[in-house]
Amino acid sequence: MKHLTAYIDFISPYAYLAFETLPEALARLDYTITWRPVLFAGILKHHGQLGPAEIAGKRDWTYRQVLWHARTHGIPLDMPRAHPFNPLGLLRLALACSPDGAPSRPVCEAIFRHVWRGGAAGDDPERLAHLTRALAPARDPGDESVKAALRANTAEAIEAGVFGVPSFVVDRQVFWGFDALPMLKACLQSDPFFAQQWHHTDRVAPGIERKR
Repeated sequence: MKHLTAYIDFISPYAYLAFETLPEALARLDYTITWRPVLFAGILKHHGQLGPAEIAGKRDWTYRQVLWHARTHGIPLDMPRAHPFNPLGLLRLALACSPDGAPSRPVCEAIFRHVWRGGAAGDDPERLAHLTRALAPARDPGDESVKAALRANTAEAIEAGVFGVPSFVVDRQVFWGFDALPMLKACLQSDPFFAQQWHHTDRVAPGIERKR
């Protein structure tokens, strides 16, 4: 049985889409999964990148594309009142509901849908307080242990080679994005591509490198 580690940030509409479709995409396959909330902004900072919503043209395309994907796959999705927003409260809430930095699927589902259904502000304090009461976390989301867990998850993701969310890691192979689910499925089905061609990219030398 294969084990997947799913690195997610509730700020990402692609992470939401992947979360909603993953059970169907991997139906009838034998696997286990661990959900790991991470701070996407921390990963971007590590790699010296801007997020999709921080680049004007890419921002517009991202929102249009996720609405299209949602419609195509029959997934309810309403853009939040403002995006990007500060997801720290939501990430810490998810981790406060878990003793080991890996919240359950129902907890992740509640938080994803809090953001991506209804069109309200994702970081509204009153809404966050209501969600916190509903989830009844075992720990205080503001506790230092919870903050440390988020930092640890983010560092773990970077160490695993993650550069974006959602990312699914299996056997040290990183599958990035909502559109990577068919490829992830093929990996779980032991498609020969992964033994024969996965490492072919290691042979490609960098050509021109731009200075940052």
